[in-house]
Amino acid sequence: MIHIEYFIAWSAFLGGWLLVAGPMYQGALELREESERFGDLRSVKEAPRPSFGKPVSRWWWLLPPVAIAKERRRRAKAHREIMNSLTTEQRRTMATFANKARGWFIVTGGAFFIALKETWHLNHLYHWPLWTYFALVLVPLVLSFAHTSRGVRLTVLIMGSEE
Repeated sequence: MIHIEYFIAWSAFLGGWLLVAGPMYQGALELREESERFGDLRSVKEAPRPSFGKPVSRWWWLLPPVAIAKERRRRAKAHREIMNSLTTEQRRTMATFANKARGWFIVTGGAFFIALKETWHLNHLYHWPLWTYFALVLVPLVLSFAHTSRGVRLTVLIMGSEE
C-alpha cells in the first residue's frame, strides 16, 4: 500500500517541475511569435550607431559607488540616444517583447524555486544523499529545456520561418 506522504511528495515534485516546463515552453513560443514582428527593427542595423561615450576611467573604480553612478549615467544616456533613434512603432515592438520576456522569466523563475523546494522535500523524505538532490534538479531542468527547444523547432518547421 502506498503511504500517502510519499504519494504527495512525488506529486508535488512532478507538479513543481511541470510548473517550470509549462511557462518555459509557453514563454518561448510567445517570444518566438513576438520576434516575427521584428521586421521593422531590421532597418535599425543599417542606421548609424549612437555614441556610447567614453567608458568610465579605471581610476574611478577605486571609489566604486562613484564609478557605478558614472557608468549608470553613461549607459542611460546611450539608452536614451538609441530609443530616440527609433520610431514609435519600433519602440512599442521592443517594449512589448521585453515586457513579455520579463513576465515569463518571473513566472518560470518562481516555479523553479517551488520545484527546488519540492525536490528538497522529496530528497529529505527518503534521506537520500545530497548528490541525489542535485541529480533530481538537473534531470528535470534539462528535460524542460530539451522539451522547449524541440517544441520551438517543430513549430518553426511546421509553420515555416520568415527568415
